[in-house]
Amino acid sequence: MMRACRAAGASEATARSLVDATLSAALYGPPAVGFPHFVDYLDSFREGRLNRDPAPTCERPYPAFFAADADRGIAQLGFDLAFKDLVEAVRTLGVAVFTQTNSYTTGELGYYVRRLAGEGIVGIAATNANAMVVAKAGGPAVYSTIPMAFGFPLGDGSPPLLIDQASSATAYVNVVAAAADGRSIPEGWAVDEAGQETLDAARALGGALLPFGGRKGANVALMVEMLSAGLSGGPWSLDAPSFRSGSASPAVGLTIVAMMPGRAGDGLVELARRQADRLQDHGVFVPGVSGIEYPRPASEGLKMSRAVLEAITRIAETGG
Repeated sequence: MMRACRAAGASEATARSLVDATLSAALYGPPAVGFPHFVDYLDSFREGRLNRDPAPTCERPYPAFFAADADRGIAQLGFDLAFKDLVEAVRTLGVAVFTQTNSYTTGELGYYVRRLAGEGIVGIAATNANAMVVAKAGGPAVYSTIPMAFGFPLGDGSPPLLIDQASSATAYVNVVAAAADGRSIPEGWAVDEAGQETLDAARALGGALLPFGGRKGANVALMVEMLSAGLSGGPWSLDAPSFRSGSASPAVGLTIVAMMPGRAGDGLVELARRQADRLQDHGVFVPGVSGIEYPRPASEGLKMSRAVLEAITRIAETGG
């Protein structure tokens, strides 16, 4: 993967941040935002949507507020460069905000709050991208999938509680994967180019996604976009270029709110862990915890589709 990034022209720092985040997504995130989305990054390096050697900057207009510019690079690098200072600020002040504009899509959003949870910090993350979600069937695409993520540490020896979901009925990459495999998609996921609901993944790619929960999901999308684009100063989804075509950067926003889980000695992490166990005893699926072996056994290999492997290998060997 490092070879593929470098062959596509990415700097060492960019390649390292991207590979680390991709492996984390492949281990603990939804499969579609791991290796398959990595190919989108490689294509974007080669086609000009991604700055191969960015110089991210970060200002601190308030003691607990970090305002970063990714310089058209990957979102992960700007976050990595500010991470140490962000963690120190949270531990000193109890809460801190990191907001970043001018980046490519954030990849797996859970990665950012998972990193914070590894430091014993609660995190909420919000981001946007180009418009691909209608507020209602028959209407124009006005929002991106507008993902949001939440992470709460549950102590040593346990993965964090981690919610990572789109405001759309599904993530766009899931429709891309279905189209590539020739599979149909569930009802309520998307509309075609005429604005009519469709089960055809290929036609959905020419149309748009639907929000989850109708108007309430659309309201959540609006809230998340205000937190991401509104707070970072990045482009609204209506104005952001596509992350999969053209040569313009999506330049989108990312906002992360980081909080200490109470004071030292409060025992709130242990309380949260007991509650997560209790919910599972009641048959509740606890995201990030249920069904996950943590840490993953070293003997357990990572899997990727043959098509993705061939695409990465081709770029690593030939640069194209």
